[in-house]
Amino acid sequence: MANMVLCDYRFLLIVAAVAFIYIQMRLFATQTEYADRLASAVEEENHCTTQMRLLIDQISMQQGRIVVLEEERKRREQECAQLKDLVEELERKGLQRLTDKVQVPVAAVVIMACNRADYLERTINSVLKYQRSVALKYPVFVSQDGTHPDVRSKALSYDQLTYMQHLDSEPVETERPGEMVAYYKIARHYKWALDELFYKHNLSRVIILEDDMEIAPDFFDYFEAAAALLDKDKTIMAVSSWNDNGQKQFVHDPYALYRSNFFPGLGWMLTRSIWDELSPKWPKAYWDDWLRLKDNHKGRQFIRPEVCRTYNFGEHGSSMGQFFKQYLEPIKLNDVQVDWKSMDLSYLMEEKFTKHFGGMVKKAKPVRGTDVVLKAYNIDGDVRIQYEDQPEFERIASQFGIFEEWKDGIPRTAYKGVVVFRCLMQKQFMGREYVDWVRQ
Repeated sequence: MANMVLCDYRFLLIVAAVAFIYIQMRLFATQTEYADRLASAVEEENHCTTQMRLLIDQISMQQGRIVVLEEERKRREQECAQLKDLVEELERKGLQRLTDKVQVPVAAVVIMACNRADYLERTINSVLKYQRSVALKYPVFVSQDGTHPDVRSKALSYDQLTYMQHLDSEPVETERPGEMVAYYKIARHYKWALDELFYKHNLSRVIILEDDMEIAPDFFDYFEAAAALLDKDKTIMAVSSWNDNGQKQFVHDPYALYRSNFFPGLGWMLTRSIWDELSPKWPKAYWDDWLRLKDNHKGRQFIRPEVCRTYNFGEHGSSMGQFFKQYLEPIKLNDVQVDWKSMDLSYLMEEKFTKHFGGMVKKAKPVRGTDVVLKAYNIDGDVRIQYEDQPEFERIASQFGIFEEWKDGIPRTAYKGVVVFRCLMQKQFMGREYVDWVRQ
């Protein structure tokens, strides 16, 4: 019996030992599993910590960039504010110079500029050379489109003029693909500058020049005489100092003036009343071609000289030298000091000029057929050549070497379809239809 009890006791011990070993093995396996999980969790935590540090570093870098950009924005805002204050101060001083004087200006002269500082300097020096003696009558402005620093510095270096700056941040959308954005910016600049001069500075007349022009000695006297015509005759839309066919071989008489249905541009004067009409409908681009449309003339005409009072030396610009060598470089700039104050210009009034010009055309000897150039040279006195349509005009014009271009059915320089130019001392009249005032 005792042996059986001992045996049972040993069996129980063995069972207990096996159970204990089993429990220990399970505990060890569980601890190992938890240790592995803990190690994995620690590894994941370390990875997250690393990623978080990288993200924090990136955020810090971005914040640094934001701070730099914010400082740059504030700096630019300060510069713009200073520039605006400077422009307003300069304009105030310029306006004060005008209002302090008893002399009422005949017209302001505005030089339209953008990014050609060397051209601008040449133009300003030419204008001031003849403006000094009539400074109270013709205050000078420079209007810059954009922020080109050399142009701004050059304009501000002259105490004799007032500087204006057109800052336009609006994007340009062209109406047709392939168009040059520059022509849209130029049109915006012109409208802004003329609005400023007529409405802010309250001027009655403005002469528009570009930054690639020189003027003749009698430039200001010419426009003063023309201003009286503008006031008297409302059929005159503007007065120009330019003749498209003003090349040296085609002009002679510095006293001769004409009416024209074609807008010449390139140094021209208009009144506030005309600008009141044009400003609200000013085109987005190609303003000069727009002014040559008959619908915008409303039957009015332009005054132009035979011999130009401006010379355009701008071979490089928005038009990329178009026509320069053939038509602009050979232009004759008047070098005669004409006493315009003693001239009777009443013949340019519409009714008188119709008879005056018609008489000249009527007296000219007609030339027809082929070889009109040779026939014209063999005739003493003035000559008139009749053309039937644009192709015929272009053919004859190319033989003489004058401008062949038309705008809205009007040849350059034409009055009632008649283009006047000289060959040697002889006047040539090219007309499509010699109307009643010629036949009378």
